[in-house]
Amino acid sequence: MDLITAVKGFKDILPDETGRWQYVEEQARKIFTAFGCREIRVPILERTELFTRGIGTGTDIVEKEMYTFRDRGEEYVTLRPEATASIIRAYLEHHLHAYDQVAKLYTIGPMFRRERPQKGRYRQFHQIDVEVLGYDDPRVDAEVIFMLIHFLKCAGLEEPRLEINSLGCPSCRPAYRESIRGFLAGKEEELCADCVRRLDTNPLRILDCKLEGCREIVLRAPVIADFLCGACRDHFEAVRSSLDALDVPYTLNPRMVRGLDYYTRTTFEVTTDYLGAQNAVVGGGRYDGLIRDLGGPDIPGIGFAVGFERLLTLTAATGQDRSSSGPALFIAALGATAQQLAYRLCNHLRVRGHWTEMDYQGRGLKSQMKRADKLSCRRVLIIGDREMESRQAELRDMITGEQVRVSLADASAWEKLLR
Repeated sequence: MDLITAVKGFKDILPDETGRWQYVEEQARKIFTAFGCREIRVPILERTELFTRGIGTGTDIVEKEMYTFRDRGEEYVTLRPEATASIIRAYLEHHLHAYDQVAKLYTIGPMFRRERPQKGRYRQFHQIDVEVLGYDDPRVDAEVIFMLIHFLKCAGLEEPRLEINSLGCPSCRPAYRESIRGFLAGKEEELCADCVRRLDTNPLRILDCKLEGCREIVLRAPVIADFLCGACRDHFEAVRSSLDALDVPYTLNPRMVRGLDYYTRTTFEVTTDYLGAQNAVVGGGRYDGLIRDLGGPDIPGIGFAVGFERLLTLTAATGQDRSSSGPALFIAALGATAQQLAYRLCNHLRVRGHWTEMDYQGRGLKSQMKRADKLSCRRVLIIGDREMESRQAELRDMITGEQVRVSLADASAWEKLLR
């Protein structure tokens, strides 16, 4: 019988990896909480209309990547491809804005897009998503970016490279959109098939094409900075000055666009050369019209999403791994009486928060030491007949080789050594 394997683009997260995942999650929760963000958990399945209205029908996500199907109630539903629309839906459905228009929210969890699997990108992937609602002050834009950069550094990403741009607003962006159409008129044969289609549906997305031929063409395209209205220009200048005040280095990328239709004004990415053409590990920006478009009041918002798998790929590449490596203690017990004591000690230490392991197969000391080494145990406590008689045993540090005598009658006296 053939072995059943995981679906293409879906990845198991194995025990040797989960420590790194937990470390990054802990950093996210600690840092975001310090900035006033609160965790929200939203469903992975939503009505399809939420994403077609929120993300935009002309985007690659809606047109080609969503996992959408009709359920038994004849309703179209979609596995969430991103979290922003779901968080806004919850914010409106539960009237959070009625209690306080300002909300700082974050969520951590899986998203789903049917795209070509590649390095750091899967069909089920995970994101850390932050949304700050109710502020249109440019200082908040800079503060959100400042928090993001701080988190990435604490997660182990060395020298994150920030790029920023402004996409303008509904007042100034239409003129830019038409200038792009005019610039590309007559160049259809040089564009890929997707970009030819985008000329009619969403010409700004052509600026984000990763194919080399299209990238060469748009290098000469007009830039949106020349089309910003006065209000958008002032807003962006205030964002830049606020980033300077917070000592956040950045690069202006006048050709940066985001793959979702709801972005306005400030947009940003954190990029790296390590992942190839798909080089963004974080993307985000302001979306001042999204809450209104989803049926709510006209409340501004800004947020970002961190690609979890991409971030872990990058921190592994730079040698950063701050997760715990193995048990705090292995108890190597020789003989039935020692095994009984080890059993009691092992579980006593576990309920006090110390990861402790032991052997249940009655193997010899050499085999048990090999097992402790395989588990990457920091310390080993060896208990045999002599130790049972004296009620004292050797606690060995597996890294330094140092040994200390400890009392078997009072584990609480030496358990501080396990921290």
